[in-house]
Amino acid sequence: MTTNTIPNVLFIMADQMKATILRIYSHIGIEAPALERLASEGVRFEHAITPHPLCVPARTSVMTGRYPHSTGCRRNETLMPENEQHAFRIWKDNGFVTGLIGKNHCFIEPSDLELFDVRCEISHQGLPQGTYKGENVGNTGMDWVVPEDDIYRAHENRTTLRENAQSPRIAYRVSDTPEEYFGTSVIATQAEEFLDRYVAGAFPQGGDVEDVAPFALWVSFPDPHEPFEAPRRYVDMFPPEDVVMPPQRTDEFSDGTVPARNRVLARMMRQTDDTEEHRRGVVSVYQAMTRFVDDGISRILYRLDELGLRENTIVVFTADHGDFIGEHGMAVKGGVFYDALVRVPLIVSWPGGGVPRGAIDSSMCSTVDILPTILELQGLSSFDAIGKGWARNGDHASTVLDEMQTRYMQGRPLPTVTTSTPREAAFSEYGAGGPPVTMDLLDELDEPLGYKTIIETLWAREAEGRRKMVRTRDWKYVTDPMASGATLTSGSDGGPGDIDELYDLTRDPWELTNVAHLSENAGVISEMRALLAAWMIDTEDPRPVEIPNTVGRAVPR
Repeated sequence: MTTNTIPNVLFIMADQMKATILRIYSHIGIEAPALERLASEGVRFEHAITPHPLCVPARTSVMTGRYPHSTGCRRNETLMPENEQHAFRIWKDNGFVTGLIGKNHCFIEPSDLELFDVRCEISHQGLPQGTYKGENVGNTGMDWVVPEDDIYRAHENRTTLRENAQSPRIAYRVSDTPEEYFGTSVIATQAEEFLDRYVAGAFPQGGDVEDVAPFALWVSFPDPHEPFEAPRRYVDMFPPEDVVMPPQRTDEFSDGTVPARNRVLARMMRQTDDTEEHRRGVVSVYQAMTRFVDDGISRILYRLDELGLRENTIVVFTADHGDFIGEHGMAVKGGVFYDALVRVPLIVSWPGGGVPRGAIDSSMCSTVDILPTILELQGLSSFDAIGKGWARNGDHASTVLDEMQTRYMQGRPLPTVTTSTPREAAFSEYGAGGPPVTMDLLDELDEPLGYKTIIETLWAREAEGRRKMVRTRDWKYVTDPMASGATLTSGSDGGPGDIDELYDLTRDPWELTNVAHLSENAGVISEMRALLAAWMIDTEDPRPVEIPNTVGRAVPR
């Protein structure tokens, strides 16, 4: 086939995969041969941060290059707004063949779904049934290669996994269902078929591209998000007795040093009363799910090679957010900002485009930077003009996306991959201004608390407060500007609800001790607050005001 002049993009996302589950990010992580290969062929970002540790806000931010407070996507129930500028609208407008295979949880408006030449959705409990916002029933452009009846049967156990849980807080299963019917394998098979059909010219070729239209394919694995279930062969690779558990501090949530919302979450989900066997068992299954995803990625990368597409395809891998999975004595997630939830893997690779091979970038970055990076690499936009001085007569080079559209994005191209300057800090946020979920509210719920309580309180916890986080390489600071009477100090009775958090990541990389109350850290907190204020000001305009490029009215020539 004729090579297209604009590079393709294969954007691979895992759901709820924390960075440190991988050996390339942590000494207690697992081997992931495909991702290790991808990192050797590109740039691995050591400190990538999600703008929001929840599925929909994170995904919509990645697709728009904008923070949740700008898109309005602050909860899992507020999905991509209609007519929003986002990745697939840009790519479709530029004649790309577009595809989404796997978990969506981002696009629901008909005008957005119509942008996909191929759309094959599958999520945690199998094919969409129309019962959950963000999952759209039916395929576009391709039928499933694996028979749908087999997919349905393979996911039946996941719908009942909690009924026979090991405890109110832990539920996992080792499965003997054929691997090829699991969502992870089904997605890999479908992606292989997409690439085969693309090479065969099976998809419509439109737009202004003179040769073959490039493709933009989002491959979105629902795992290793709960329900925690994996094929036996993969679990056997990671025996529970071999699991290295992250360090713990037994009085972390009872010594008065953490905010109320952290303690509320711990009361629901901390595995204090669970057996060592079960605490290790759920980590083992999560590791197995991660390795299963890695093998799916390996298959897709191999097919790219086999079809001669690799050299002209930008491949990006990341996750929407992370998972406690043993850290702080918990599993799954909640509205807090420990690295287990906000630090994600990020790899960018393009062998044929001059992206460095085997490089590690240790600066701070955000997943909102992914879209601007891809557009810059593809030549569809340039961010060079942003922040430059005035022109006497308004002479600026034009790109496919004009300067106004570029300013609309709040992310910026990643360093090392491009010539952009590294970031000093990265930011994350949570909440929509709602009232707090308190210990008193938990007292009104049926015991025992646990995962069911997480679901019962989900909407309220997604909305409570307006928490903001700033992270540098050495420090992390969390505050809630909405909190009444916020203070840096804590009490002796378990801590007030409004204390801030500060973690010394050099001395305490697992974030076990909040040191915001120590007077010696007052200067650090002042610096971190200044970073937060600058970020909030810089991103305060949901729709940027047009800025003139001349000092006065341009003088006609």
